[in-house]
Amino acid sequence: MAVSYNDVALPAKGAPIHYSNGRYQVPDNPIIPFIEGDGTGRDIWKASVRVFDAAVERAYCGKRRVAWYEVFAGEKAMSKFKSWLPDDTVNAIRDLRVAIKGPLTTPVGGGIRSLNVTLRQVLDLYGCVRPVKYYKGTPSPVKHPERMDVVIYRENTEDVYAGIEWEEGTPDAKRLIEFLNKEMLKGGKKQVRLDSGVGIKPISITGTKRLVRMAIQFALESGRKSVTLVHKGNIQKFTEGAFRKWGYELATEEFRDKVVTERESWILDNKDKDPNLTIEQNANLVEPGLEFAAEEFRQSVYKEVKDVLGAIYPTHGKGVWKKKLMINDRIADSIFQQVVTRADEYSVLATPNLNGDYISDACAAQVGGLGIAPGANIGDGYAIFEATHGTAPKYADKDVINPGSVILSGMMMFRLLGWNEAADLIEHGLEQTIEQKRVTYDFERLMEGATRVKTSEFANYIIENMGAAVLSAVD
Repeated sequence: MAVSYNDVALPAKGAPIHYSNGRYQVPDNPIIPFIEGDGTGRDIWKASVRVFDAAVERAYCGKRRVAWYEVFAGEKAMSKFKSWLPDDTVNAIRDLRVAIKGPLTTPVGGGIRSLNVTLRQVLDLYGCVRPVKYYKGTPSPVKHPERMDVVIYRENTEDVYAGIEWEEGTPDAKRLIEFLNKEMLKGGKKQVRLDSGVGIKPISITGTKRLVRMAIQFALESGRKSVTLVHKGNIQKFTEGAFRKWGYELATEEFRDKVVTERESWILDNKDKDPNLTIEQNANLVEPGLEFAAEEFRQSVYKEVKDVLGAIYPTHGKGVWKKKLMINDRIADSIFQQVVTRADEYSVLATPNLNGDYISDACAAQVGGLGIAPGANIGDGYAIFEATHGTAPKYADKDVINPGSVILSGMMMFRLLGWNEAADLIEHGLEQTIEQKRVTYDFERLMEGATRVKTSEFANYIIENMGAAVLSAVD
C-alpha cells in the first residue's frame, strides 16, 4: 500500500480496512476515501460528512472515528490532474477497500462513457445494491408508500452496460451486420437492417450466479422473506431467460436446506393438504390443463413433481417449507405494475443490469425519489457507496439540494462496516427530521405546512434528532 495517492498523504491517525475469508476487518479508525462529487456534490458532501461524524461520535463516544481521505474523480480531477479518473484514485479505493462518493458528471466528447460505470468495471463491483424504503412523512405519489421495503440487487458489469456496441454506418458495424446476416442468420427469416447500430447483450453464468448468491446471502442474514428473479426471459430466452434458470440453479445447489422455490412450494403444499395425492394429480394442480398438453411436456411435469417430493419432502414438507426463504421469479414488465399495486409482496429483487436500473428508479419514485435513494456498488472485498442521482449543476453551491441520498448511502456503509449503532442514529435522525417537516425544497413544495431548509440546515436537524434518539434509548 502506498503512503500517498494523487500526492495526498494518507491520514496519520487512520488505519486501512482489510478483507479475508469473506469478511471485512475494520479498525476503530478506518481510512475511508471519499469523492466529493461534481455540481451539487460539494454542498451534499459538506452536509453529509457532518452527519456521519456526529453519528459515530454519539454512538461510540470517541472510541471510534472515521479518518476521511479525499480522492479525486470527475471535474475536480480533470482540473487538478487532467484526467477524469486518475489511476491513483482507483488504486486508493482498491487498497483501502471501502469508499463513498457524491454524484459525478458524465464526460462529454469521448474517453470514458461514465465514471460510475468505469469504477464498477475496473474494481469488478458486480452488485449494485439499492434499498428502497419509506420513511414516515416523506411525500409520495402513491396511497400506501409504507408498503415499499425492498432491496434491489442489480448485476453491475454485464448486459447492455458492458458497452459492447457499434455505431450505425461505421465499417465495424457494417462488417458485423454482414457476418450476422450471411453466416449466423443465413437461411432464416431474421435479418439485421443494414442501417442499424448494433449492441451485444452478454449475460454469463458467472455474473448471474455471483449476483444471485449475494442477494440470497443478504436475504438470509437479514431475515427477508423472498428473493425474486426479475427478467424478460419470455422474449430473451438465452440471456434473461438464462438469468432466471441460472438463478434457480444457484439457489437450489448452494442453499438447498434454506430455500424453497415457488413451484416447489406448490408441490409441497398440495402434498401437505392431501397426503394421498398421486403424482399425476399433484402435477395437474401445478399445471392446470396439463391433460391437454403434449405428452413430452406432461411427462416432464410428472417427473418434476416426483423429483421434488423425493428430494425435499422429508426436509421441507409438512409446512416446514413455509419457514424457508422463497425463491421466485417475475417478468420485468409485470414487476413494474406489482411494485405499485402490491409492493409488500416483494422483499429482495435480483435483476440483470438494465432491468435493475429501471426498477430501482421506479421504486424510489414512490418513496421520495432519487434525492433520498441510497446505493452501493459491491464486489468481493470492495465497496463504493454513492448518490444515485445526478449532479444538478444549476443548483451547485446554492446550499439547497437534498443530501438524503448520500446520507443514507453512508448509513449503508456503516452497516457494511458493522457499525450498526451509528447507522441507526443516521436513519432515525433523518426520519425524525422529515416527520417534523423541516425539509429541502424538493420535499417542501410537496408537503403541506412544511418548512423549507437549506442543505446544511437539514444536516443540522438530523444531528439534533440523533441526540433525541440517544436520550430515548437511555430512558
